[in-house]
Amino acid sequence: MAVPEFAARPQLAEDVARYVRRRIFDGTYAAGEYVRLDQLAVELGVSVTPVREALFQLRAEGLLVQQPRRGFMVLPVTERDLTDIANVQAHVGGELAARAAQNITDEQLRVLTAIQDELEEAYTRDDEDRAVRLNHEFHRAINVAADSPKLAQVMSQITRYAPESVFPTISGWPARSTEHHRRVLAALADRDPDGARAAMSEHLAAGAGPLIEHLKEHGVIAQ
Repeated sequence: MAVPEFAARPQLAEDVARYVRRRIFDGTYAAGEYVRLDQLAVELGVSVTPVREALFQLRAEGLLVQQPRRGFMVLPVTERDLTDIANVQAHVGGELAARAAQNITDEQLRVLTAIQDELEEAYTRDDEDRAVRLNHEFHRAINVAADSPKLAQVMSQITRYAPESVFPTISGWPARSTEHHRRVLAALADRDPDGARAAMSEHLAAGAGPLIEHLKEHGVIAQ
């Protein structure tokens, strides 16, 4: 995996955390392996300060544990944790979608549809990084339309624990996700809160099974 240009970016700690999180979920950093602060800083071309902040953040998320005099060790990713995360996402995300159906403007719906069109194009081109970004934008736009900042903030925190970068690589998921997104869009266009809630909840819950199987195949979750 190519190393991004971290040095030119703001919010370095969050960028570093995202990078390490991705390496945990793609199996580059295996459970029991140590993430070396100084080594990672050199690799990414940044100072140790944002790297330290990132590793503390990942420790708080339960992905790393700090060992005295040894540094940060990768903890196992478990099937139960991923299922729990998906279930909480489904509940909170469903409520946000229902509220969005009541509040969304024609312009917000137009922008959301355009994002989905671009996302489908990214899937067609196998542009995984762009697909991850656009998928995030799709969900964020719905959460903004819900006009419930605190609930959206909760959803943002939950999403950090979910390996978004993995989903475009899961066989069959892009097509399945596209079908789900189109159902959500249809419910939003109809201003149907119950339909939006059901479609979004189904979408977010449905990802757990394929994700777990994918991570098992790649040795991230022990069989």
